[in-house]
Amino acid sequence: MQSTRTLKDRIFLVIKGLAMGAANKVPGVSGGVVAFVAGFYEEFIYSLQRVNRTAFKLLFNGRFKSFYRYINGKFLGLLFLGMIVSYFSVSKILDYLIVNYELYVWSTFFGMILGSIYYISKDFNAWNIKTITALILGAIVGISISFLDPAMENDNLWFVFFCGIISVSGMTLPGFSGSFILILLGNYVLLLVDSVNALYDTIADLLTGNFEFIKNEARVRMLKVLGVFTLGSVTGLVTFSHILNYILKHYKNITLSTIAGFIIGSLGVVWPWKETIYKTHANGNFILDSTGKQIIANYKRYLPEFNNETYTAIAYIALGILIVLGLEWYGQHTRKLKT
Repeated sequence: MQSTRTLKDRIFLVIKGLAMGAANKVPGVSGGVVAFVAGFYEEFIYSLQRVNRTAFKLLFNGRFKSFYRYINGKFLGLLFLGMIVSYFSVSKILDYLIVNYELYVWSTFFGMILGSIYYISKDFNAWNIKTITALILGAIVGISISFLDPAMENDNLWFVFFCGIISVSGMTLPGFSGSFILILLGNYVLLLVDSVNALYDTIADLLTGNFEFIKNEARVRMLKVLGVFTLGSVTGLVTFSHILNYILKHYKNITLSTIAGFIIGSLGVVWPWKETIYKTHANGNFILDSTGKQIIANYKRYLPEFNNETYTAIAYIALGILIVLGLEWYGQHTRKLKT
């Protein structure tokens, strides 16, 4: 699977990583959809499942070059570089856009999901009772998840490890939003906002030679939480990739139709016209996180009135569809050049 990549390919791979990282952080959006539509989903799963006993033997024996080639290191390295950069840059921009232009951001994502459904279904010719059933079940699961009530925040390290395993589902299962699952588990703000901010502040302190954070129990606790969450995420990523690689080999059509169902079900989560419902105490006051932000409980969806704002949102839905079609064209164009 390891191949010679041009500088252009490498740059685009980092950009794809940026897109996956940003998508993974947005509740209702799946980074796996980016991988699926951009045409590198199967290589992504294949490369991850190469992180196995053989890979660790090569690593522990000091055969680093063989280990790097065996796990398709150039591909994974560039992709994860993009994801890491995204968490400290693109996702911050995305957070700003959601706060200030929420309707248009959700409209764009809604369009991208619609485009993804078209992309998956257009060349799929294996429809039968089994695949249609898998499609329906996948859609039911996706829709059902969007209407569940979130739990309260829990920083128990074993639970945080479990959250890490679950959170990467969006990277390996297109249409299955790991960040939205974290909202349902009550730990979205803790794991994707507070702990990341703690790491960001710690890095800034280290660069200025300030080590006072060691005495800050809350900061140290957040760093521990982030470390355990990261460990759980890596564990989940490798585990899911092995399972999915086996399923794709033996039950590819059923898997693809189930993924299509997940993506259809996720339309309910990214529906642009919705009101954010925040968690409140018994006295009616909002429950705040450690940064003073209101904690999201769920969304109340509604049908829009037809006005200029709605027409603009529809235009952004069309833009989202065009983005996916553009990614599809790029993927096909790249494959033709390589052949």
